[in-house]
This record gives sequence, C-alpha cells and structure tokens, in this order.
Amino acid sequence: MSNHSIPIQYDEPGAALGGAPLFNFVYCSQVRDGVGSADVDNIIAASRRRNRAQRITGLLVFGSGVFFQWIEGPKAEVMSLVKLIETDVRHEMMVTLSTDEEIRERIFPTWDMELVDAEDIQEVLQDALQTAQDKRSIDALQLLLDNLQARS
Repeated sequence: MSNHSIPIQYDEPGAALGGAPLFNFVYCSQVRDGVGSADVDNIIAASRRRNRAQRITGLLVFGSGVFFQWIEGPKAEVMSLVKLIETDVRHEMMVTLSTDEEIRERIFPTWDMELVDAEDIQEVLQDALQTAQDKRSIDALQLLLDNLQARS
C-alpha cells in the first residue's frame, strides 16, 4: 500500500516545539462503503505533504472497515487537522478515544503519517513501547497492547 516515510527529526518535543506541550488525538471511525486501498493511499500521500509542514506525526490503521488514527503535534495544528478529518466523506461515526497534552517524547517520532495494516498494529505498538522512555507514553502503549491482546 505505502512506503515508509522519510524520518522527521522531532524525537523530543523541545526540539520540535520549543518546549511547548505535545498534543495527541486518537480516534476511530467506520470506513464508508466503496472506500478502498487507493483512497487510503491518497489519504496517506496528502497527510505526508501536509503533516510535515505542520509538525504533525502519527499513524493510520486501516482494516476490517475501520480507521484508527493517532495524531500528535502542536495542539492548534492537530485540532485544525481534526476539523478536516471530521468533514471527510470517506468515513463516518468518528469516535474520539483519547486526547492529551503534555511535554513528552513523540510516540511515532519519524512518521509524518504512516499507514499500518490492522494485522501489524500489535508489532508497531510493541516496537514503540520498546523505544519509549516517557512513563506516560509507556503506560498508554501498554494499555493499547493489553486491549489488543484481550480481543485476540
């Protein structure tokens, strides 16, 4: 579906955001009928172009008729992106799962927007958990992994 994106050097919010808090927004939504992998590739391509300039990183999981997305960056830019996502006709029933703002490391520092297949999400979260240093990030990633494993 997609190639890995070029790394962004935002490993710590101080470097990318001048010490400002890092905001994250996590949601899921139902994919509308007729949306396929070509549409998702277009979403990823547009996200990579826009997100780099807005200092936004994250991931998009697509599978089983569901989008799951984690977006992180400066709050104003993330919320502006969320407003665009809310009006996107390729999905419906958008549910906010989590929002948080704090000074911490990015969970996906090198991904301006990475597409992850649903069957690979557990491996991605495990890799992120192994590299995370911030306790809150570690706790959030562990909770996501625990929830995934409980559903397996």
